[in-house]
Amino acid sequence: MSLDVFESTLHKTHAWLKDLMHEMGWEDRYKAYIAMRVTLHALRDRLTVEEVAQLGAQLPMLIRGFYYEGWDPTGKPVRERHAEQFLAHIARQFAGDASVEPAQVARGFFAVLGRRVSEGEIEDVRQVLPAEIRHLWAEPAPAAKRAGDRDSRRGTTGISRSP
Repeated sequence: MSLDVFESTLHKTHAWLKDLMHEMGWEDRYKAYIAMRVTLHALRDRLTVEEVAQLGAQLPMLIRGFYYEGWDPTGKPVRERHAEQFLAHIARQFAGDASVEPAQVARGFFAVLGRRVSEGEIEDVRQVLPAEIRHLWAEPAPAAKRAGDRDSRRGTTGISRSP
């Protein structure tokens, strides 16, 4: 019996984490995991149930698992309309780490998500979000640029990264 499906999702998850680490200029994979998880949860809780499912369908299996972890669709989407409320969820996870800026985490993860999920789905997600939260997300790049960004040395967050 082959476990290729597990090896494949592990590989894809590591690639997403590496992409986020590169975007943020971090070398700590666990920190990238926490950033991805908390931002996914904050995003998920602001989407309609229908949009949660549509975005989840495009995530690698392992990432999809922690995307749905602890989710209760009752009362969703939450009615928080302000970026500071969204960023407070990220800040709580990194309360002991003064080097982490929640807005950069959100922008960094949104950049990764924008390169790895279809342009149509990203646009659907952005349209569901309140304007203040949508502004944390860079405008979607054309498909050719999206593919090229994976190899760039500068992410859409404006954070320089070393080779």
